[in-house]
Amino acid sequence: MKKVLSTSLIAGVLLVPQLVGAAELKSGTLTKPSNEAPTTIVKEYAKAKGEFKTLESKRDKVGQVVKLQQTVDGVPVFGGIVVGVVDNDGQLKTVVDDTKQLKGLHKSIKLNEQKAVARYKELVGHKGAYELEPAAELVVYPNGEEAVYAYEVTGTILDADEPSRWTYFIDAASGKVLNKYNQLAHAKPTNGVTGTTYTGTGIDVLGQSQTFKTTKSGSYYYLQDSTRGKGIYTYDAKNRTTLPGSLWADVDNVLNTTYDRAAVSAHVNATKTYDFFKNTYGRNSYDNNGAALNSTVHYSRSYNNAFWDGSKMVYGDGDGQTFTYLSGALDVVAHELSHAVTEYTAGLIYQNESGAINEAVSDIFGTVAEYSVGSNFDWLVGEDIYTPGIAGDGLRSMSNPAANGDPDHYSVRYTGTQDNGGVHINSGIVNKAAYLLASGGSHYGVSVQGIGVMEMGDIYYRALTVYLTPTSNFSSLRQAVVQSAKDLHGATSTQAVAAAKSFDAVGIN
Repeated sequence: MKKVLSTSLIAGVLLVPQLVGAAELKSGTLTKPSNEAPTTIVKEYAKAKGEFKTLESKRDKVGQVVKLQQTVDGVPVFGGIVVGVVDNDGQLKTVVDDTKQLKGLHKSIKLNEQKAVARYKELVGHKGAYELEPAAELVVYPNGEEAVYAYEVTGTILDADEPSRWTYFIDAASGKVLNKYNQLAHAKPTNGVTGTTYTGTGIDVLGQSQTFKTTKSGSYYYLQDSTRGKGIYTYDAKNRTTLPGSLWADVDNVLNTTYDRAAVSAHVNATKTYDFFKNTYGRNSYDNNGAALNSTVHYSRSYNNAFWDGSKMVYGDGDGQTFTYLSGALDVVAHELSHAVTEYTAGLIYQNESGAINEAVSDIFGTVAEYSVGSNFDWLVGEDIYTPGIAGDGLRSMSNPAANGDPDHYSVRYTGTQDNGGVHINSGIVNKAAYLLASGGSHYGVSVQGIGVMEMGDIYYRALTVYLTPTSNFSSLRQAVVQSAKDLHGATSTQAVAAAKSFDAVGIN
């Protein structure tokens, strides 16, 4: 059985169609100098491809980054994105064109939003309450060689045996399911307390002493850190499945019992992850707007997994053999929170190659976060909480994916329908490329000069937040990473050459 930690806990045989058309990246001097606004420059460049609305316009160290959404009469085209980078002279220097073909599109809509939601509930078959009620959005969906109007419908279920967040694409004319995949997102808002900030102490899952911020309200100290963003909160599910549970409360601000350890680790590792993204990339929480980081520990009984549902991390205690308390690993916490960063930036679809990139990016930033704290660094994922009785193993190996049965080269990639089209399996190919870029080495006869872990992370962060789009494939990732290396270090730099070589080594052209 495949060992996974992911945004999606249920991976079965799904519909996994490929969206037609791969993103095209162009760089150079693409337009003449202009005094127009950057959004106008990018829209003018893209206008031959159709209508667009602005999703984002932000300045970074390279220029003004503009992200556009392709539309038809105001309806968004699923996955249809254009990204442009405009320099200080008003010249378009780089553009990613991921617009979609709309062949055969005609407006035939027989379902309204309410009927689409009813259809979704029928298909999902859940009889209980939803943590987040299903919501439908009308989109233009590229369906093979054609395009149709469809409803994108998503709901969150947390009171079942396995939590889930299914997204369905339902044909707006026929009610037919065009595609579906499972990911978790958006749960209850934070219910914090008002009080005074103190410093608590405790022992974590690994037996290490920790200090952390708490909030005193009345007679209790709560695991609420109000000094970072909109807060870091840790809850206790008390071995039940009702979420988020109770905000963790303690009478003396000393958390040294065995039961406390999972909470200490969750609170401290969420803090470290927040600080990692803030101090390394200037990112204020996963949404870059200070969103609260919520964690729930002691979920269910002997639960051998952890998941991110869009507003909180949820950790099982493990069964003591396959896993111990899952909040104990910094790279696991950072992995899951990186899924949230991906959702708020590139929005990589959680299936096929885009899903494998999504998973690999989380492994990469989990590993870079672990490196950044300066202790216990390795290229294994989840080694601190996986098989506590066996030393030296992990969920996945980035340096040697084949050790865990994962492919390390595109020629041996998984092409089946299990695991959402191989999102965890094929992530090994990207993980190997990232490892080679950071550490160097030879693979399949290609030698790569390592540039260091933190520089590798900088390049992948820029690729994720600037150039990747929802339907990016492995070839798109190569273009994004190489262009990011050029942006940060120069077109002929050691870093840019190494980035290209790292993808050569794993067979991604």
